[in-house]
Amino acid sequence: MRACLDLSARLRADGAPPIVLFTYYNPIHRMGLESFAAAAAACGVDGVLVTDLPPEEAVELKTALRPNGVDLIFLLSPTSSKQRVERVCREASGFVYLISRTGVTGAREDLPPGLGAQVRAARDASSLPLAVGFGISRPEQAKAIAAYADGIVVGSALVRLIEEHAASPDRDERVAEFCRTLQASLRLRPAAGA
Repeated sequence: MRACLDLSARLRADGAPPIVLFTYYNPIHRMGLESFAAAAAACGVDGVLVTDLPPEEAVELKTALRPNGVDLIFLLSPTSSKQRVERVCREASGFVYLISRTGVTGAREDLPPGLGAQVRAARDASSLPLAVGFGISRPEQAKAIAAYADGIVVGSALVRLIEEHAASPDRDERVAEFCRTLQASLRLRPAAGA
């Protein structure tokens, strides 16, 4: 955890955009909630998504993060009940992360049916931005999701690209080009009211 926080500080010093740490609860617990919250804020971390910490068990961490200005982000899945959606949206700060599909993470070829309805249900329950992730790997997918979500999370496709080109001298340029391609697809989004 300390190495991740140090990296966050270096990235923010270089002008990185907002940083959200994805983690399990154990590293935070081991560091101590107050110590983690203070260190995260000092290192420029904007938010924390603790994948194994549901809102019902997050009061202590939320209490530690709030005065340090670090958001606690929660997950919603396609199987979340209406009551669960409402609770997560009520308890979250920063944004709400919507998992696009059930199963394990990883790049997929298609978007799941019903994703737009899932996002609309969360939007009805929250004024927070909504980010969709889990299986998004192509610009066409990002463009489709941008029509109804506020953010797109691409993880596995980036990790795979880095792994495939780990020893390549043009690895960084390949990653940058992939990110530019995703970003360009989002610029094609029609303006509001169009």
